[in-house]
Amino acid sequence: MSLSEATIGITVKLFAAYQEAYGVSELSLALPVGTTVEQVRDRLITEHPELAQWRNLTRFGVNFQFAEPSTILQAGDEVVLIPPVSGGTED
Repeated sequence: MSLSEATIGITVKLFAAYQEAYGVSELSLALPVGTTVEQVRDRLITEHPELAQWRNLTRFGVNFQFAEPSTILQAGDEVVLIPPVSGGTED
């Protein structure tokens, strides 16, 4: 099996806490075939443990539609991780 058959390329759009942790609004990832949306979230949390507080609160979107955590990704998918957004506080 060649590398191209074993992996898919996806784009991850980052918002709120995820964007703050990475310092960018978008990531391009190569992932094993069969990867789910929640596995993408878990990978990002592994890379930035401060995001763990959002693990159970994050919603998922794939190609502009809400998706279940178990959704299996396809090559070229655009994934959005949507943590809760607060209005912040005034000083």
